[in-house]
Parts: sequence; C-alpha cells; structure tokens
Amino acid sequence: MVVELFTQKDDERPVYLTGDFNHWHTRDERFRMKQIAKGRYAFIFEESQVPKFPLEYKYTKGSWEDEELAENGHTPHNRTLNKHLPVVQDFVPRWRGSKYDYKVDLLPIVEVISDDFDIPELRRKRSIGVLLPHGYYKSKRNYPVLYLQDGQNLIDPNAPYGCWKVDQQLALLAEKGYGDLIVVAIDHGGKDRIREYVPFNTERWGMGEGKKYVNFLTNTLKPYIDKRYRTLPDRLNTGVGGSSLGGLISIYAGLLYPDVFSKLMIFSPSLWLASKMELEAMHYDEKLPSKIYLYGGVKESNTMVEQLKHLKVTLEKKRVDTAKLNIRLEINQRGLHNEARWGKEFPKAVKWLFG
Repeated sequence: MVVELFTQKDDERPVYLTGDFNHWHTRDERFRMKQIAKGRYAFIFEESQVPKFPLEYKYTKGSWEDEELAENGHTPHNRTLNKHLPVVQDFVPRWRGSKYDYKVDLLPIVEVISDDFDIPELRRKRSIGVLLPHGYYKSKRNYPVLYLQDGQNLIDPNAPYGCWKVDQQLALLAEKGYGDLIVVAIDHGGKDRIREYVPFNTERWGMGEGKKYVNFLTNTLKPYIDKRYRTLPDRLNTGVGGSSLGGLISIYAGLLYPDVFSKLMIFSPSLWLASKMELEAMHYDEKLPSKIYLYGGVKESNTMVEQLKHLKVTLEKKRVDTAKLNIRLEINQRGLHNEARWGKEFPKAVKWLFG
C-alpha cells in the first residue's frame, strides 16, 4: 500500500505517519515519509508493516506539538481507512508549530499590568498580564473577559512544564471570527500555589487559602480590569478557568460567585485533593444561566474521568432550573496531564463558551 501526502504549506521538517499501527509514536523513523517533490511525500508499507483494518492514523512533523491541522487551524479528527487500497492520497493544509500556523497580525496584544500587583486578601504580590484582541486599540468595542490561572504557562515558550500557546490559539480563532475577548493571566504564587488554589484545609497541605484567592479575583482584580479596560463587566460576559489545581480553584470561584462568573473553563481539575468540593456543589442551586466546559484525559489518572462525570451529575442534580445550566464534558482517550494538551483544548472551549 502506498500513502501519498500533499501539503499546501510545507517547511523543512520531516513528515511522519503515526497511528494505531505503531502505538501513535509521532517520530517513528520506520514510518518517516520520503519527500518526492515540494509539498509532496510518499510512504510504501512493506509487507511486514501492512496495518490491520479499520485503521486510524495522522500525519505529524515529529510530535503532537507539530501535528497536522485542518484549514481552520484546529486539530482534525483521526483519519480512518476501512479497507486496503493500492494508493491512498491525503492532503494537509497546514501544520502546528510552523511559521504558517497563524497570522502574526492577528496575535493578541500582550500587556503586563504589573510584576508586583498587590493582593491585599493574601498580603502578597503577583505578576498579572492581559491579552487584548489584536484590534483593541483600533476599535471602541467592549469585550468579554476570561480570567485564567497559572499565567506563567499560558504564552511563555520557555515555561518549565510547557505552555498553552494562548496567544497563537487566539490568533487562529481570530482568523475564523472567534476569540474576541480579553484574557487576564494571573501568575501562580510559586511555593504558595497549592495553598492558594485549594479552597479547604487538608492534612497534607495545611490551611487552604482558596477562598481568599477567589475573593481577590472577584473583589480586587475584576473591578481593576473593568475600570482600566473596555470590558463587558456583566456575569454573562465574564469567565474563569484553569487546569489542574487552577481548574480546581476556578470551579470554586464559580460555585462561590455564580453572580460574577457565568462561564467556567475547567481542564483536568485536581478534584482528588478537595473532597469537600462536592459539598459546595450540593448548594449550587442558582437560577442564573451558566456554561461549564469540563475536560479530562483518560491517561491522566485512574480517577480523572469518573470524578468529572460525578461532578457533572452532582451539579445537574442540585440545580433548580437545569435548563439554564449547560455543561459540556469532553474526554480525550489519549489525553495526558500537561500544558500542551490543555492548550489544544483551549480554542474549542473558548469557541463554545464565548462563541
């Protein structure tokens, strides 16, 4: 079987086939394609390599950070082939991680509000920045706002655990008419991160300062942002989100202040660390319209998916008017607990929450 690939926006990186035939290894030299012309590649399956059908596969430039993209810049579904064909011809319009991945003129405007923004509720200081829509200073519009935790991991390519590439994702969204919002990036507190992001006292981590932190988001930071920038300050245009412990505290913010946050972007929350979260959810009976995007990966832990399903059921059972509560649960069968995976989920969540 011969696989031929045509790609519109090529670069110098090699192309690899990956799929269930090689356990989804993204840089398997056995399945490196041969470039036969500019923008054209081919691979011939030897008799010992012929995969079983039905077949799922994709193309990468060597990692999931460099996988194929759809024309709209989003991650496409796996390709499928149900039977053996002598020749398979595929087309890739663009690649993640290439200079063609996004349009530079659509990148958001990144501003650092302060490297030592005062948090009176915790008697600490913090670096806080904003990502403004690319056309912010050329318009007079007011924009919805999304408050995101762990700001160090949102756009810095040198972040120790990787980054979401929020700036690039917003540029891709803008290309298709989405993502017109202000993102507020709040750095975590380093050694104080766990305490600040945990709402309750725990035996292992001691006193939880999550309530004070959420009070800071709501009573100090949000009024400041609304005063300094052209925002849509009402709850229907205000969201909060994060991943892991940042996801945990973002759930708590939504439970504690449903009159402030109507949109929750929750990726892989550390629900195992705060068993009392369910007790808070039991009282979540606000009649206000809300949207919650829950995401988790099967390969993160043995409990992640079940905990997310349980949280969804708990919230829905205790809501007086369930018609006004819209929860979307997304499960990735190969999803791992890392920044890169959350970055890939970010545009889908933005589009659903704010679209």
